[in-house]
Amino acid sequence: MYEQVSHSLLNDILIALKPEIKKQKLQHFYTRLGANFYAIHSLFSALYGDRPDFKAQMLRLVETLARQYIKRPAYLKKADLAREKDHNWFLSQQWAGMALYSDHFAGDLQGLGAKLHYLQDLGINMLHVMPVLDCPPDRSDGGYAVRDYRKVDARIGTMADLDALGAAMRKRGMLLTLDVVVNHTSDEHAWAQMARQGDKTYQDYYYVFDDREMPDMYEESMPEIFPETSPSNFTWDEQMGKWVMTVFNYFQWDLNYKNPAVLIEMIDVILFWANHGADILRLDAVAFLWKKIGSTCQNEREAHLLLQLMKDCCQVTAPGVLFIAEAIVAPVEIAKYFGEDAINAKECEIAYNATFMALMWDAIATKQANLLDIGVKNLPDKLDRATWLNYIRCHDDIGLGFSDTDILLAGYEPGPHRRFLVDYYTGNYDTSPSRGKPFGRNEKNGDARISGTLASLAGLESAQEAGDPDAISAAIDRILLLHSLILSFGGIPLLYYGDEIGTLNSYAYLEDARKRGDSRWMHRPDIDWDKAERRNQPGSVEYRIFSELKKLIALRKEIVAFADFNNRELLTLDNPHLFGFWRFHPQNTQAKVLVLANFDESPQAAPLDALRLSHYDGIKDLHTGKRPEMDEAQLTVPPLSFYWLSA
Repeated sequence: MYEQVSHSLLNDILIALKPEIKKQKLQHFYTRLGANFYAIHSLFSALYGDRPDFKAQMLRLVETLARQYIKRPAYLKKADLAREKDHNWFLSQQWAGMALYSDHFAGDLQGLGAKLHYLQDLGINMLHVMPVLDCPPDRSDGGYAVRDYRKVDARIGTMADLDALGAAMRKRGMLLTLDVVVNHTSDEHAWAQMARQGDKTYQDYYYVFDDREMPDMYEESMPEIFPETSPSNFTWDEQMGKWVMTVFNYFQWDLNYKNPAVLIEMIDVILFWANHGADILRLDAVAFLWKKIGSTCQNEREAHLLLQLMKDCCQVTAPGVLFIAEAIVAPVEIAKYFGEDAINAKECEIAYNATFMALMWDAIATKQANLLDIGVKNLPDKLDRATWLNYIRCHDDIGLGFSDTDILLAGYEPGPHRRFLVDYYTGNYDTSPSRGKPFGRNEKNGDARISGTLASLAGLESAQEAGDPDAISAAIDRILLLHSLILSFGGIPLLYYGDEIGTLNSYAYLEDARKRGDSRWMHRPDIDWDKAERRNQPGSVEYRIFSELKKLIALRKEIVAFADFNNRELLTLDNPHLFGFWRFHPQNTQAKVLVLANFDESPQAAPLDALRLSHYDGIKDLHTGKRPEMDEAQLTVPPLSFYWLSA
């Protein structure tokens, strides 16, 4: 878009660029810069327009984009051009992801490279390698307390190892996803160290205060994220002699994006990893990027403006790279991280569908789909060129972040219902087979979140302890039922490592003084490769889970209706135990699939008219290849089971 003020500034910037930049052939860079500059200028002005150094900071930003474009390898520039032409490439049903820690999965990055065949055998072609950056060994927060943004953690390898992994994945047609922790750094980061030494420039990179007056004003409205382990949002730093904002942990200092230098530094980091072959960058804790006194310091408008700026800048230098918004927030807020008042995503193309995840766990515990049905119907619509990451669990705890209004509509009281769910999944409910533990319990209000592997939460651990074949089968059915939904719902399914072989809780963390206070480590286990080998033994638990997931993933890739083009139509079913929806392809009206899930432990029926089936001849379950149990009036879904029905 042409606009005189921004265009005039762009002319000044291009004249002022360093000679080493001007002499480069930057045709595509200048085309994209021109196309995006009005938006970049508008956003930068909204955030920093009243600063006397505004023009100097804009020049620094453009030079940062240019330098990283010059460094971008030719094969990545070629991929950028291809993805610009096929701009909906990531909405395809062909993608299936997995998140894992390289050290817990395979020892290190080299070991992970040697295990790519295992992932490819399952059908995984998008890999989120959990934090790889340098962190202090004893205070890493699972890799999210970054000490050096441009160095790989020596415990898992080197930059050369990561580059080799990326190259091997590209040869196999696999996407690489990496984390960039944008909200905070470790207190051992060079910026924090210089701030400690009294450097005012770097103290301005953080929220630093001489006394408690300002921190106390923030604290009046800021919630505590980890009330058990980090009950305050500020920490006194003895060496610096000042208070510093530490929302997550005392050793993680929150970055101050009111300083444009911080934003430019972070854009440089984002482009650094884009240039090292990341296809997708997961931006951590984006809801916390902007802090305001008198607010919760989450989901502020300025946080969205920052993300739009990061996106626009990335589109100039590395347009083939996607962003994931790690924003585990209220349902009404989640979709905003795609970008508001837009048709196509203008912040992050991908967001975690945390609400869907929590609602599925509710359905497993209650054996009813009432809340799931209401919650999904009330999810905000996503944008056209955006998609969900659908997952059952991840490295983090399971929060019960669905809407209180939806809970009431489902016939429950919010407080008691959430306490029931926590009790159910932590084994404190009489009929529960789950073996989880609470995380982040807030003694002030009784809130808690849930830790545990999928298999242990689904009842496999207790069933195997009891030696009960029927209970084992029921647990496996729950595992497959949940996966059937994330594979068919619409978006990119993201499996979590170990779930494909029924990995149980690991209690080794209790023997480690650094970890025993954090129950999330129970679902961050080292993979037992002897157990994984049993996936090849028919009849074993590992075989029953792995082979079915492999089949489902392969089948998903063949079903064009599972591509994500806002092509889902939810059903209203009278049976509270059933959840159902149609998937269809916008360009192929014959490609329609009915997805039905039964959360109860007994068969459940639904009338054909409620399913919008006008006849019952020719109906086939794509998963089993068989005709479902049905007659002229109704269709019956077996216990803890699902159908992918082709009409």
